[in-house]
Amino acid sequence: MTSAPLDERALSKLQWRCRRGLLENDLFIQKFFGRHGQALTEAHAKGLNELMDLPDNDLLDLLLRRKELQDEIDNKETRLVLELLRNPQAARH
Repeated sequence: MTSAPLDERALSKLQWRCRRGLLENDLFIQKFFGRHGQALTEAHAKGLNELMDLPDNDLLDLLLRRKELQDEIDNKETRLVLELLRNPQAARH
């Protein structure tokens, strides 16, 4: 996975993909895009897409640190994005 920046179209598609059924998840995601949207890369998109494949309640548990990543989605990209979602002060990589 490359660290090439996302173009405007890819960023827009990613934001659409990240719409969730739980307001709590949407709030985390909106803040994430507000802080990091313009600096997101293909690697970030990969991690975010993997998180978006989770059911809403599982995603919320991860965001609130009630659970940690497991199995096939526990990888570098997903850990990075999860940390950015959880921690407003996290540095962009």
